[in-house]
Amino acid sequence: MHVLLYLLLAAIMFALLFVHVKPETLDLDLFSVSDKTIYAPATVEDQKATEEKKQAAEDAVEDQYTLKKEYTDNRIDLVSSIFDSISEVKKSSEEDSKSPSEKSMVKSVKNKLTSDVNDSISEDSIKTLLKADSEDFSFVRDTVITAVNTVMSSEISSDKLSDAKDKVEKELKGNSIPSKYLGAATEIGRFAIIPNYVFDPKATEAKRQEASDNVQQVQIKQGQVLVEENDLIDREVYRKLELTGLLNNSNLFKPISGLLIMIGLFIATLVYYFEKQKQNLKFKNQSILLFSIITTLLLVIMEVVSLFQKMEYNNIGYLVPIAAGAILIKLLMNERIAILGSIILAICGSMMFNQGVTGTFNYVIGIYYLISGISGVLFLGKHNARSKILQTGLFVAFINMVVVLSLLLIQNTALSGLEIGTLMLMGVVSGFASSVLIIGLMPFFETGFGILSTMRLLELSNPNHPLLRKILTETPGTYHHSVMVANLSEAACEAVGANGLLARVGAYYHDLGKTKRPQYFIENQMNIDNPHDKLSPQLSKNIIISHTTDGANMLRSYKFPKELVDIAEQHHGTSLLKFFYYKAKEKGDQITEEEFRYPGPKPQSKEAAIISVADSVEAAVRSMHNPNPERIEKLVRGIISDKLQDGQFSECDLTFKELDTIAKTLCATLKGIFHSRIEYPEATKKVK
Repeated sequence: MHVLLYLLLAAIMFALLFVHVKPETLDLDLFSVSDKTIYAPATVEDQKATEEKKQAAEDAVEDQYTLKKEYTDNRIDLVSSIFDSISEVKKSSEEDSKSPSEKSMVKSVKNKLTSDVNDSISEDSIKTLLKADSEDFSFVRDTVITAVNTVMSSEISSDKLSDAKDKVEKELKGNSIPSKYLGAATEIGRFAIIPNYVFDPKATEAKRQEASDNVQQVQIKQGQVLVEENDLIDREVYRKLELTGLLNNSNLFKPISGLLIMIGLFIATLVYYFEKQKQNLKFKNQSILLFSIITTLLLVIMEVVSLFQKMEYNNIGYLVPIAAGAILIKLLMNERIAILGSIILAICGSMMFNQGVTGTFNYVIGIYYLISGISGVLFLGKHNARSKILQTGLFVAFINMVVVLSLLLIQNTALSGLEIGTLMLMGVVSGFASSVLIIGLMPFFETGFGILSTMRLLELSNPNHPLLRKILTETPGTYHHSVMVANLSEAACEAVGANGLLARVGAYYHDLGKTKRPQYFIENQMNIDNPHDKLSPQLSKNIIISHTTDGANMLRSYKFPKELVDIAEQHHGTSLLKFFYYKAKEKGDQITEEEFRYPGPKPQSKEAAIISVADSVEAAVRSMHNPNPERIEKLVRGIISDKLQDGQFSECDLTFKELDTIAKTLCATLKGIFHSRIEYPEATKKVK
């Protein structure tokens, strides 16, 4: 059953929220005129523009060149090899006794050189160097090598090669080379100079890649104007409209998936909360159904109000009585689930009221709803009287007004003072409407679900309630007894995590049946004889036992909640009326123990069981002479032990540990009530 409730709530959420997250689609044609200003619904990458920007960045990168220092060494080695070849031919001719001719020597030199050298160095230059003496030859050699090294040490690109050759020629002319050798030296020097600053394809590609990587994505930002009203929709604008999904429904998958995931998270959180609670299946289903109804009610209210956004009332969402949902859940369930409900409703509201904002979520209205709901829950606290609900509505109205003002100031909006005042007034109306809605709906929920709310308990605990007035006026002793039992029960229940307020109110009414025959109960027998002295034990038994059923019937006639009726009916369980049972036995009557037991049923809840113990303890301690802590504790533990052995706790979920805690709490409370008092001197004298 509860699985179906979760699925139904999820389906309702999806149905109400889908229309608000579905991307807007426009019926526009190329080269038509836009009838309104169109904004980008979300941030998307413009891949085409990004690629164009990257290509432009790559094209702007200049070719990269690298200085090849090894070229200098190579050309110096080349110059050295030229001079070495000439030197070797000279040396071999000097050693040859036949003295070879100049032509043959030139030929020998050329044979030693490569073809490109032979093409660049003339025979005249070779002849000149062959005729040079050793000293001039070495000087020319060193000068050419030095000049080549100097020029090649700097960057020489292809377009500056001629300048570099001229520079080496100038270097040679400035080094005092004999004029007859200058031509040969210049020819070799110019030949040796080549470009050493060459194009580097890898470096160029790396630079272009770096430039491309540094280009940021070209994005169409959320809220960016795509086309102004009355502007022509050209190809570029049309492309951007397609890119942002405004011209087709092909991008529905993402928003639908996102919405389903979010609703799934909501339901998963609710499942975790409700399934963790130690409740019976019926009560769990009731809690889930109640939460679902309240949530659906608020979602429907928001949906109806959101329709006014189509009439250009974009801020109408401030009127929604959003705090009513959280406060209703708090009153009918508890504070933790109320805060969870506030978060869910705030997120849903931020999606429903997204007209006039860019994107799917209106974060301003979401924050406003969240603070409004949580502030109502926290201010209400544990005081759930109807007057407190009205006060909570006033407090929420004030908080709403302050939140609206703060959000508008933070946004630095250009709204006028009148517009800001109108929005603040909407927040005030929302707070008042929340309290009115809560007060109007509470009776329906309490009646329809049979819920005993804290507010209802507080109303029933009012001393002016007719039944409490009846107990006070007709059975004052019983009334005082009930108040004492209420104090004991509330303390014990709170100690073990049960409902202390329910126990207190239940204790007030648990002996209501005694008002039917008040004089037959010892606490109401003031200045009269005990009527039981004149009755048979069986008749006395019937009168005493009947007060549980009489009380339950009277509570039912007043339409009291079932929990309180059960306490009145179960607070004695099936325990034995020992006094009259043994009295009858002494008379020799033929009786059975079952005849002198209460009809029950046994306590079904912790609260009923604790009231049962507190009822017996209070009566027993009151009859005790000179009670002290030790005697009180012995009495309390004895009563609990007797009830436990008699099986009176077999149908409720009290544990042994909780029974020990109850005993300690009752003892502590009783010690505070029956503490020792000093005897005043005046009182002593009067006694004497």
